[in-house]
Amino acid sequence: MRLHYATILLATASAAHAQTPPAPATVSLGGLQYYGTALPVMDDPFLTHVLIEQAEARIGGSGAQFRYDGQAWAGTDTNKLWIKSEGLIGQNGGFGDGQHEILYDRAVSTFIDVQGGIRVDLDNGPTRTWAAFGVQGLSVYFFDVEATGYVSDRGRFAARLKGSYDLLLTNRLILQPEIEANFYTKADLQRAAGSGLSDVDAGIRLRYEITRKIAPYVGLSYAGYFGQAQHLARNLGDRVQDVRFTIGVRSWF
Repeated sequence: MRLHYATILLATASAAHAQTPPAPATVSLGGLQYYGTALPVMDDPFLTHVLIEQAEARIGGSGAQFRYDGQAWAGTDTNKLWIKSEGLIGQNGGFGDGQHEILYDRAVSTFIDVQGGIRVDLDNGPTRTWAAFGVQGLSVYFFDVEATGYVSDRGRFAARLKGSYDLLLTNRLILQPEIEANFYTKADLQRAAGSGLSDVDAGIRLRYEITRKIAPYVGLSYAGYFGQAQHLARNLGDRVQDVRFTIGVRSWF
């Protein structure tokens, strides 16, 4: 009986020892000590992103042009510093349509950000500076949209609307229509900007993603002036309506 009782006590002690949880581990991360086996979740990291939306040759009867359109941002999911730039090198080698923006960006919903900052029109023409405020993001049916208003240092107002959509024909073959329209309250003779709807740049591009980060494409582009801007463009020697074959590459990193 005594032997049997001692055996029961020994078995009970061994089971209790086996069920005792191990001491929590200590993990060092970023100079801080964390106790336990789980690490903290890094849910708001600092990230960077660069997108070259267009880097393309536009080929037509009057010669070839090169156009680029790109943007980059750095920050967290909520707050970012955003840089945008676009421009056109004409067949005469001159740099035109140069618009460059530096913006503070804040997410106000899952799909929409508000932005504010400055825009500088800097190219071979006279320089113009604007205060900028707008929104950017995904609208219904996943259209990429941008709507921005501007106030210039000369007391003028402007607006720009941009939109595009990615239609997946296959997992790598994508058809993208896009359009950009610019509006001004007053004409600017030296920059061929007319009051009202001044100009539209649009196109349709078919790209193939060799990798997710590199996608060559072909397509058609359209650039046109409207209303008062047509007379200003003719005076500067620009084509009022221009359709061109386009070949280029889209990339991001």
